[in-house]
Amino acid sequence: MRVDDFDYELPEELIAQVPLAARDASRLMVLTRSEHRAEHRHFRDLPEYLRPGDVLVLNDTRVIPARLAATRPTGGKVEILLLTPRGGDVWECLARPGRRAQVGQTLTFAGGRMVGHVLSKTEYGGRVLELRAEEGTDVDSLVDAVGEMPVPHYIKSRLDRPERYQTVYARERGSAAAPTAGLHFTPDLLRRIERAGVTIARVTLHVGLGTFRPVKTEQVEEHVMHSEHYEVSEQTAEAINSARAAGGRVVAVGTTTVRTLESSAGADGRVMPGTGWTSIFIYPGYTFRATDAMVTNFHLPKSTLIMMVSAFAGRDFVLDAYRKAVQEEYRFFSFGDAMLIL
Repeated sequence: MRVDDFDYELPEELIAQVPLAARDASRLMVLTRSEHRAEHRHFRDLPEYLRPGDVLVLNDTRVIPARLAATRPTGGKVEILLLTPRGGDVWECLARPGRRAQVGQTLTFAGGRMVGHVLSKTEYGGRVLELRAEEGTDVDSLVDAVGEMPVPHYIKSRLDRPERYQTVYARERGSAAAPTAGLHFTPDLLRRIERAGVTIARVTLHVGLGTFRPVKTEQVEEHVMHSEHYEVSEQTAEAINSARAAGGRVVAVGTTTVRTLESSAGADGRVMPGTGWTSIFIYPGYTFRATDAMVTNFHLPKSTLIMMVSAFAGRDFVLDAYRKAVQEEYRFFSFGDAMLIL
């Protein structure tokens, strides 16, 4: 299967640069797989497509301001993007330019209030960095104070309100990027969904390089995903398994939630509680075990994310829907509109 099979044409002006004033005012394309039908609605209409007994699963990871400006011992500048916590204050990260962050160097942040020791390189060209904060403070607090929200490269506008790159239910800090399908929810919309008899459950997957690393191979099957950490609580596993046993659907919000559910599900579809690392790569031919419906945004051409959506709904159906979205001038990518696949 060729990576080029998941390409499509997108006018640059359709890439959303800023979020809408109201989160749930975004448009919602509803795809019904059994009928190959597409409807055009708004995100606030989502409860109309959910049923009593369904379970809506959210990824409650919290984005940290992971983009940091560092200074080398020679005075040169390096940009550090924290990706994956390794325990304590050790992080896998990306350095730009990487050649300026050599193993053994000590980088300085925030005028000397924090330092980072470059411990090693990673297999994907990143660095492993051990951070140390000045006495009387801690690394998390300093990162929050001096870091910048790591919005994707295709967003050229300055993010004046960093909280808009955070879901309203974000709780567990650790992501280098937002699970963007969840950006459309408001507290009121979540209350409406619960009042409709839908259970809301939460998982955690810290979004790192695995989700957004570009596919550089010609063949889809040759791409290797980077591992990301996930957690499924006993309460969430019980809610999901009980809902499915009673005939309810598992509606996953975002591709990161899908990856978590599919990584924690057994062959019988039962979701097991626990924590772990997942490098699961879902592309056409995959048999879904724990996901019955999906809320997702519109994804980059030739990305692992559009491959996952194509695995769920069929490549031709998905690419046709994307062409319709372009014709209807939907807003694309992180701050863009959404899709519900039933």
